[in-house]
Parts: sequence; structure tokens; C-alpha cells
Amino acid sequence: MAVLVSTHEISKSFGARALFSSISLGVDSGERIGLIGPNGAGKSTLLSILAGEVPPDEGKVSFQNGLLVGFVSQVPVFKEGATVHSTVMEGAYAHGDDHEWEAELRADEALAKLDLTTEAVNGESLVSTLSGGQKKRVALARELVRQPDLLLLDEPTNHLDVDSIVWLEGLIARAPFATVTITHDRMFLQRVATRILDLDRRNPGGLFSVPGNYGDFLAAKEELLAGQESRETSLRNTLRRETEWLKRGAKARTTKQQARIQRAGDLTAEVAELETRNRKGKARLDFGDTGRAPKRLLVAEGISKSYGNRTLFSNLDVTIGPGSRIGLLGANGCGKSTLLRVLFGQETPDTGSIMRADGLSVAFFEQGRESLDPEISLVKTIAPHGDQVDYRGRFLHVRSYLDRFLFRAEQMDVKVGRLSGGEQSRLLLARLMLKSANLLVLDEPTNDLDLETLNVLEDSLTDFPGALILVTHDRAFLDRVTSELLAFGKGEDGVQTVEKLAGLEQWEAWVKATKAGKKTAPAALAPTPMAKPAPPPAKRLSFQEQRELAGIEGRILTAEQALEGLRNLLEDPKVMSDAPRLVTLAKEISDAETAIARLYDRWADLSGGG
Repeated sequence: MAVLVSTHEISKSFGARALFSSISLGVDSGERIGLIGPNGAGKSTLLSILAGEVPPDEGKVSFQNGLLVGFVSQVPVFKEGATVHSTVMEGAYAHGDDHEWEAELRADEALAKLDLTTEAVNGESLVSTLSGGQKKRVALARELVRQPDLLLLDEPTNHLDVDSIVWLEGLIARAPFATVTITHDRMFLQRVATRILDLDRRNPGGLFSVPGNYGDFLAAKEELLAGQESRETSLRNTLRRETEWLKRGAKARTTKQQARIQRAGDLTAEVAELETRNRKGKARLDFGDTGRAPKRLLVAEGISKSYGNRTLFSNLDVTIGPGSRIGLLGANGCGKSTLLRVLFGQETPDTGSIMRADGLSVAFFEQGRESLDPEISLVKTIAPHGDQVDYRGRFLHVRSYLDRFLFRAEQMDVKVGRLSGGEQSRLLLARLMLKSANLLVLDEPTNDLDLETLNVLEDSLTDFPGALILVTHDRAFLDRVTSELLAFGKGEDGVQTVEKLAGLEQWEAWVKATKAGKKTAPAALAPTPMAKPAPPPAKRLSFQEQRELAGIEGRILTAEQALEGLRNLLEDPKVMSDAPRLVTLAKEISDAETAIARLYDRWADLSGGG
């Protein structure tokens, strides 16, 4: 494989704040790289450097001769008054074709592939009138017609519906060019990525590279963290012994004693560095409720809604109780937001009735962040009339409260408009949690959130005792948080319908069946639980098993000695400065511990069978 672009020890700062330093990486032809990391780590800046749009402060970036790079930024920029066709032609002409008809032909092909030739959206449509998802498709078409060798994508799944995300997965998986994609969509990373780059200052060297998909990355990251934590524990023990020796007041005159003092100082610095790396800053999310709730919070019977000749939903029944976990899934514009407005009284249904309990208290997370004033500071957004917030009956200082959501001290007085998308989402969550509610309605809460915050949000919603209605295109998040789906789709007659499904696996089967023109009952798609096998009857040990039992204690002793030897290697500075070796060693330690556990299990099994 050829190296398309490489960086050598590049660094970049934003004002006085360093984003990353001494980052070295290479992108090979044909790779499908997923670039992840916490909000504010500098992922978008690194992508801009790889695109050649932003220079690094230090270090070198090398491009293959003649390399064509396509770049779809998180918020694509278009010319004023541009149409869909004129925008895509910008990319076609940038390729340098000698004949205009060739550029036109390639532009028409891209428009057709990206579903930009419909009655609603076509070449003559003004880009400024399009939705966020449609603008992303136009920006992607503009870059695809360049026929790039390398395509850089910054949060391409934001504002795309699930069908579009699945389509994008297929496009990237079959593409002849290499890709580097910033995304927090874990299922996208699992299905597409051939390598994961984790940009995080807590990683050794700031960047952790793992070949494989997202599952492979999680396993490697766990091993890396385990190795770092083991190293920190080991160093702390060594440092304690060295400190105790120094405290005994020995005369530090000899060269050996001076070396021990120097070593203690070096250990202190390394322990501090490891402690910083191992410290996990997680947003602390806690959705409370109003206490005892009615058995039925909301009951909708036979509701329908149409606009002109278009039916969004008809004869739909929805029941929401205290433990309901309902996810809404469907294409952009299918009617998910309209259904929410109808359920909560902002619009009137054409038919049917809706009963809302007297004790119903609803907290909304709006998708567009419209309620945030970009000219107001973080502190004033959360506490507009003072410096205290009432959180679950306790008064907290607003700065202490915002610290729970990973906002730094220097950000407290920053205007909201200067925050990143992920930081604005965290701010909305912070304000939402100051409300007591027995029903949460979350419209695309996962947009721009980093993976750590997504995991914390998942846990918080799982622990929430009230009801939940969730609209999101993050399939992994949807699958883990909800227990029931209302899926919008087309029936056999072409009229939109809403199906009640048990989960994402059932939805995928339903979509495949619908596209194949089959009428498959959702209930038939539900997995059938498997019966647990009966335990086998006890048996007497064979001669071979008796011999195995006689020697198993010696094998356990040998395995434990080998494990101790591996753990001792963690104290070798050469190992700790070698990230790949550290990952391998952590894997060897984990395998050794697993093997010992199996030996003990086998010993217990044989001992009980005699």
C-alpha cells in the first residue's frame, strides 16, 4: 500500500491552549480510518491539516505527488445563491477535465447516486433552502465528483437519517479511495473502519492507533488502560519505598545514593504523568423525576395527521407509562417531530384522542439548540439570576455544577456561541437536569457528543426511573436505551405507516423485507428465546482425568510464576515507553490471568467429580 499523506511530530494550539503535540501518523491507500477522541481534542483541526487547509504550528506534513483530496467539513460552506447543480459542478471543474460534457456527466451521476434528482430536491434547488442532511449530501456530491484519492469526512452522519447513514456505510465500504472519518457513530465505526485513531492527550504520545474496527479498538484500549494503571500502581509502590528510604535520613553522599534521590524524582514525575493519563474525566449526568407517577402518563388512541394529500401517520395508538422506553426511527421529514408535537399538545390530531395524566411533567431536549442564546455566557445560561442552582433540592454554586459536565474554569464566562457543538449539547443537558420530570423527550441528543459522554448519557438514561421518548439516528445508542421502536416507513400501497417493533435487529429485518416487497409481520421477526440445557449428571473420573488432577496444582504454580514475570516487565521503562509493546504485554497478562482462572475452574471441576 502506498502512503498518501503522513505527518511527522506536528503540533497545533488554539490561542494559549495546546490541542495536540508531536503527532505522527500516515494514511495508506485503501484505508478506512475512523478518527475519534473527546470534544476539544483537535480532531477537526487535524483533519483540516490533512486536507492542506491549515498548517501545523510545528512539524511536517507530506503528501503523495499528485494527491487529490476531498474534504467534507462538519458545517459545509456554499457560495451565496448557489444551486445544487452549480455546487456539484465546482467539484467537477476542480478535477481539471478538458471537456465540459465529461464534468456534466460526472456531476449528473453524483446527483443521482445521492438522491438529489427528486421532485423535492433537484439541481435547480437553492442550497440555502435545504435541510442539514440535504446540505451534507450536496457537499458530499461536490467532493465525490473530484474523484479523490483520499476523502476526509468530519461528522458526516450528523443530520443524516438512518437510511442515509446505511447508504453512506455502503458507499465508503465499496469506495476505491481511502477515507478518514470523524464520527461518534459506534455502529458506523464497527461496520466500516479498518483502523481507529484515538486522539487524546491521555494516550501515550497523544495518539493511539489500532488496526481493525471499533470492537477491536475497545479491546486494545482496555488493555492499554489496564497496563497504564498497573504501571502506575507498581511505580507508586516503588516510589513509596524510595521515599521511606530518604526519610530515614541516610547521608546522601555516595554516587549510588545520589542516583536513588534522582530516581525518586524521576518516579514522582512519571507517576504524576500516568495519574493524569489514567484520570477519566466523565460528565456526571443524573436525570431525576418528580417522585411517584401515575400508572399511565399519556394514552393516544387512533390518532392521525396529514398535510394535504400526504399522510404522516394514521390510526396510531401510543401508551406511555413510567417505565416506557420508546424510540422514534425514520427518514428526515417523515413526521417524527410532528408526532411529538401532537402527543404533547402543540398540534391537534386529525382524528383520535389523547389523554395526558394530571401529574405529567415533561422535560424537552430540542435538536436545534434554539433555546440557547449565543450571546450569553455559560454561567448566565444556567443561572440567569444569581450564582446558585437548585439541583434536586440542594443549592450548588453554578461553577461547581458546570464542572460536573466537564466545562473548564476558563470557559465559565465564555459566550455560548463560541462553544463547540458537543459542548453546546452538554450545556443543554446540564440545564435539562435542573428540571424535575417523569418523562424525558430527547430529540437528537447525541449529535456532536464524544464517545465518553455518550456512554455516560446511556447509563444515566438507563437508570432514569421515569419514561423516555428518544429521537436519534445513532443506532447503537437507540438499541441500548430503548425497548420499543415506532418506525416510520412505506407500506405496500406506498402510503406511510408506523410499525411498532421490539428493537433495532427487528427494524433491520423489517426494512429488508419491505425493500424486497414482502409483507413480513413484525412479530414473526422477534427472536425466540432458547431454552437452557439441563445440567449434565455427575460422573466418576476416568484414569486420564485422575492423572490430570494429580498434576494440575503444579501447572497452576508454574502459570502463576509466569504471570508474575510478565507483571515485573511493567517496571521496565523501555516497555512503558513503547506503546505497541505495552498493549501486547497487557494482552499477555490478560491471557495469562484467563488461563489461570481456567486452570482453577478445571481443578474445581475435577475435584468435584471424584
